[in-house]
Amino acid sequence: MSKLIKIAITGPESTGKSLISKQLASHYNSVWVPEFARAYLLNKNEPYNYDDILEIAKGQISSEKAISTLANRILFSDTELIVTKIWCDVKYGKCHSWIEKQLIRQKYNLYLLMDIDLPWEFDPLREHPDRREFLMKKYIEELDRHGFNYSIVNGIGETRLQNAINYINQLIK
Repeated sequence: MSKLIKIAITGPESTGKSLISKQLASHYNSVWVPEFARAYLLNKNEPYNYDDILEIAKGQISSEKAISTLANRILFSDTELIVTKIWCDVKYGKCHSWIEKQLIRQKYNLYLLMDIDLPWEFDPLREHPDRREFLMKKYIEELDRHGFNYSIVNGIGETRLQNAINYINQLIK
């Protein structure tokens, strides 16, 4: 069996990460790891806190490990620890050292950074409609700081999906 190719779908809020994760998994006849934070926060009956972000990070990693056994050559992760780190840094001005350490240990073959060219859509879990450019810069800085292989995916609808597919096909050819 060939080695699993891991693709991280990352980027600021409301950039289509969940949708494109599903679409890519379908296109490549594989599976995707849903964003753990969404389920966690929807089930929480009170506002989240700094320690919740650590639990969310651990849950995302556990979900990815479990779902990876079902993948057909490529695993797509709807968010990963860069999302968690930036969220924690922006919200609290600091981040758990465990998240920082795990972020370096996580190995993805490619990060698809979703561009902010889609219109903002309201969602009760989203917090920063006015900071999209700032957040996009934070993602680029973090990816560059670690030397991770990434491509910025832009476009609307089918164009966005095709751009992502093109980047993945370049990787796997």
